Amino acid sequence: MKQSEKTKRTKEKIMAAAMEEFGTKSYDAASLNTMCIENQISKGLIYHNFKNKDQLYLQCVGQCYAQMTEYLQRTEDDFTDVQSELQEILHSRQVFFAENPYCCNISFDSILQPPKHLQGDIRQLKKGYDMYLAKRYRNLLGRLELREGISEDFALEYFIMFQEMFNRYFREKSDKDNEIKSVIENHESKLEQMLNIMLYGIAKETGGVDTKC
Repeated sequence: MKQSEKTKRTKEKIMAAAMEEFGTKSYDAASLNTMCIENQISKGLIYHNFKNKDQLYLQCVGQCYAQMTEYLQRTEDDFTDVQSELQEILHSRQVFFAENPYCCNISFDSILQPPKHLQGDIRQLKKGYDMYLAKRYRNLLGRLELREGISEDFALEYFIMFQEMFNRYFREKSDKDNEIKSVIENHESKLEQMLNIMLYGIAKETGGVDTKC
């Protein structure tokens, strides 16, 4: 076996172990020692391929957002109405999380319980995912008749700002609730309803737009 192939397999094994460790625990609770013991990986091998716990965690975060973006792109479809497309975006995300539980935990951990010293790095890793969602949201807004004085750019900024405030609210709840799973479930169950309320709060009510939530 060539050295390059051996190195690739080693990194893949480490990443698989890291995804499980960070995918079942918070960043703070995750342990490289536990990961090494449970997966029979030497600590020296980890530090030979990754600088430290932070770099390994960020690799997992980046991988999750890249996979989620790719999944959403693959499941795009044509919709006749705005509400159906919004529901499909959220449904596709929930299906992805159900099929990739480690990514679910890592993604929400990076949003709701991000290590303070890594918040800037996480924002950079999320940028591609955020840009993709912004494109989908802009497409939604482009098919609505907005209220007078509200531009598409302003509506998109408001849309994104709303989600940030929504996540901040759940971030505060996750600080008080050790059961992150319940916080995630609550977050997802309310997100669609809140986005509908927010979306049709900026849309001009006309006979041509279905405003039922």
